[in-house]
Amino acid sequence: MINPTQAKGNWNYQKGRLKEKFAILTDNDLLFEQGKKDEMLGRLEIKLGKTKEELNNLIETL
Repeated sequence: MINPTQAKGNWNYQKGRLKEKFAILTDNDLLFEQGKKDEMLGRLEIKLGKTKEELNNLIETL
């Protein structure tokens, strides 16, 4: 099982990769708070014009 520190480090890596791929994303767009994953995905859906499924697949492949 991944501990919170590992999960945060993994997200920081993925966040960096997303910002490289989509220069229009900001830290606020990628702000991940526990229990608010859907809220973050909603922001990304609007900004990138992608569905939640597309975003989940994109994040998994980073």
